[in-house]
Amino acid sequence: MSITKRDTGSWRARYRDETGKEHARHFSRKIDAQQWLNEVTASVVRGDYVDPKTAQTTLREWSEVWIRGYESNRPSTVRQARTHLKRINATFGDRTLKSIRPSEIKAWTAKLSAEGLADSTVYALHSRLGQLFADAVHDGMLAKSPLSRRTSPKAGRQRPYVATTDQVWGLYEAMPAGARPAVLLAAFAGLRVAEAVALRVSDVDFMRGIITPAIQYPGVELKTEESKNSIPIPQDLCLELSANPTKWGTATLVTNEWGRGMSPHRLEHYFREARATVKGLPEGFRFHDLRHYFASLLISKGLDVKVVQKSLRHASAKTTLDVYGHMWPDKEESARAAVAEVLAARADSLRTKPRLAQ
Repeated sequence: MSITKRDTGSWRARYRDETGKEHARHFSRKIDAQQWLNEVTASVVRGDYVDPKTAQTTLREWSEVWIRGYESNRPSTVRQARTHLKRINATFGDRTLKSIRPSEIKAWTAKLSAEGLADSTVYALHSRLGQLFADAVHDGMLAKSPLSRRTSPKAGRQRPYVATTDQVWGLYEAMPAGARPAVLLAAFAGLRVAEAVALRVSDVDFMRGIITPAIQYPGVELKTEESKNSIPIPQDLCLELSANPTKWGTATLVTNEWGRGMSPHRLEHYFREARATVKGLPEGFRFHDLRHYFASLLISKGLDVKVVQKSLRHASAKTTLDVYGHMWPDKEESARAAVAEVLAARADSLRTKPRLAQ
């Protein structure tokens, strides 16, 4: 590092970074030049030094680099990321990374909510932007991310809607014959839509009554390792599920009207049409809500959280409790009764204890 006075009367401060690259600035006063070098030295010591030119990178430029590294994920995950980046870049794309402020992030999420986006969508966009900035900091392009818990919008988790058994059978009857197995797989085995349409005859042990999902549409890996766990089903359900392959000789259990496999998009289309014919189902009722019916069915029969977790193929019991904890009945009353029982026993003991002689 050095400071030299130029013929013009200005002061030239310069330093070399860890790669040997030289950086210089000119100041009218020597004290300002020294202060700049001091700030650079302090940032190096703290470990948050950023190349001045790198800090001029725009969010759009960084997102293009970032998505290339993200493409090792599943295609559906990458598509979702690209959708998020498109909306993020529409607002911040031409801004440099270092120029974006926390207050602007909060204003942006408020604007998205005002436009009518669901809370969960706004939360996902904020999380994606946070992912971009966190990776920029890790890459040495930025000293600190402008995103934090203070800028985070509410998560907006949807409370599961649980259909009645009559409504589930109403949906089953209203679906095209080839799509009916999907309703059974979701409501009585907890399969997700992409798992249901991709389930093959070879993934079901009809003799032993076991479903073992192996892939999801369009023939890609399942969501998690836990998604590969086997699901026991009764023989009556096996008989229902075997009807389609027996009729068409297809590889998948869910088929269209020509006996061919079906995409999640097509199944959702049929499902919306069926939903409109079933009394009491809200417009927002989704195919995924049949999985909630499956969970509620298990809970109503007295199964504990670990069994329900395994049946739903959740990665942890915490996930199961976060989503379905309110469905376990009488939690407060059971706790109250347990304490009351101990206190009652204590009272009985005192009543029957022989009194000491006066």
